[in-house]
Amino acid sequence: MPILETQALRKQYNLGEHTVHALKGVDFFVEKGEFVAIMGPSGSGKSTLLHLLGGLDKSSDGDVTLAGQRLSVLNDDQITLVRRRNVGFVFQFFNLLPTLTAAENVALPLIIDGQNLRKYQSRIEALLDLVGLSDRAGHKPDQLSGGEQQRVAIARALVTEPAIVLADEPTGNLDSATGRVIMELLRRSCDELGQTTVIVTHDPRAATYADRVVFLGDGQIVRQLTCDSVNDLAQRLRIIMAAMETLQA
Repeated sequence: MPILETQALRKQYNLGEHTVHALKGVDFFVEKGEFVAIMGPSGSGKSTLLHLLGGLDKSSDGDVTLAGQRLSVLNDDQITLVRRRNVGFVFQFFNLLPTLTAAENVALPLIIDGQNLRKYQSRIEALLDLVGLSDRAGHKPDQLSGGEQQRVAIARALVTEPAIVLADEPTGNLDSATGRVIMELLRRSCDELGQTTVIVTHDPRAATYADRVVFLGDGQIVRQLTCDSVNDLAQRLRIIMAAMETLQA
C-alpha cells in the first residue's frame, strides 16, 4: 500500500460571496521510500495539497490516508497524534525556536511527544552529523546562516523517524548554492535512510532531485513525470523545463 494516498480530494474556501476551489478532486499517492516533487504556478493548489497531506488542514471532500490512517474519520486530537508520530515538516522560513540551540531544536518533536531525550541522544547527534552541524549543536538560530538553519530543520523533521517528510518550498528562502546543498541532503536522506519525501517547489532545479514530478494546474493534477531512470540532473532539468513550457503553452 502507498504510505500516503488521496482520493477525490477537494478543498474550497469562502471569500465573502465568492467560493475558491483550491483542489478539485485530486487522486494522488506516494510509495514508501519515494521522493516526489509537486510543481505548479501560484494558485494551482500546491501548498493547499501539502497542508492536507500532513493533516494541517481538513478537506472539503474526499480523503487522505496517511500511514494507514484515514484522516477524515479522526477527530482533531487523533489527527494531531497521527501527524506528530508520522510526519516531519520542513518549511521555507525554517520555523526554529530562537531561544533553543540547534540540538534542542532538533529534539523539539521528541519533547512535545513526551519522549525521554536520553534514549534519543545518539540519534540527535547522528542527525546533526548527517546534516554537517555537529560542531554547531550548541548554537542558537541567530548564530547560524540560513542554510544552516534549514539543515537544522531537516534534522528536526527526521528525528522521530517519520513515515514521510513534507517540505514546503525548502529552498525558497536560500541562494542557489545553498539550495543545492539542501536538496542534496534531502536526496541523501531518501537514499541512505529510505526516507519518503514530498516537496512543493516552484524551482525546476529543486525538482530534479525527485523520482517523480507531479504538476498541478487549477486545483488538479495535469501531468506527471517519472525521473528516476534519468541519472543526469542536467537532462532531468531539460525534461522538467520542457514539460513546464508545454503546460504553459
